[in-house]
Amino acid sequence: MQPRSRRVPGAEGVELHLLEWSEEGVPFVLLHGFSNDAHIWEDFAPTIAPHYRTLAFDLRGHGDSDRHAEALYDYDHHLADLEAAFESLDVDRLVLCGHSFGGRVATLYAGRHPDRLAGLVIVDSAPELDSRGVVRIQVDLAERGDASFASVAEYERMLTHAYPAAKPAALARMARTGLRLRADGRYERKTDPAFHRRAAQASPDEASARERETVRRLWKALEKVTCPALVVRGAASDIFSPEVADRMVDEVLANGRLALVAQAGHSVMTDNPEGFAEAVASFALS
Repeated sequence: MQPRSRRVPGAEGVELHLLEWSEEGVPFVLLHGFSNDAHIWEDFAPTIAPHYRTLAFDLRGHGDSDRHAEALYDYDHHLADLEAAFESLDVDRLVLCGHSFGGRVATLYAGRHPDRLAGLVIVDSAPELDSRGVVRIQVDLAERGDASFASVAEYERMLTHAYPAAKPAALARMARTGLRLRADGRYERKTDPAFHRRAAQASPDEASARERETVRRLWKALEKVTCPALVVRGAASDIFSPEVADRMVDEVLANGRLALVAQAGHSVMTDNPEGFAEAVASFALS
């Protein structure tokens, strides 16, 4: 099943790219994590496309969506993009599914618009993150940085280190869709380098204060979610701790449940596509 490629208006003059697998039914909207794009959902989307209007966005600064000239990539800018895009697409009530950074965006949107959510799926994302995984990702970003590549194959080899458990087909797709060709014949990542450069330039005190405020907002947002919610955790995740997952489901979400996907780390949908699809389908199609 091949998706249709579309562009829609976001906020502040930014245009967003999205993939659309089907046009009928309640919208099921997919949000990728940092440095990924809408194609990360290609293994999963056909599972639900016969039952939902299935859409996957490239967040601003990612994939084929616009970069922002002033690097405005805070959570509220992504929320404004979704609000504008949903209005353009005539999306009123929806199921929202987000992974990692996209999971935090989805959580904040759900807290702002709980009456619009028919369901929420949070994939290896949480208000509080495990420091082990945060450090690993920071090191990975520092190594990749603004690097360019002589070929798609060279980038794919780099991805095997960043995603050690991912299936080969997923890695090949990530490499193929995640690069753009420069005028000098080399390839660069589509993700705007300014996205993480701005965060890296913040002082430790500034970064810590910003994260504390984000954590507070995310827990408050989860308290407002009344729709059925699925929290998906990769069994080997170094980002999402079992303790935080249990708190989300047992103490905060009014109607939440937890799915643990075996043989998967943080990137659940690329590490165990079948296990991820089974977990989410059992929630979305029940």
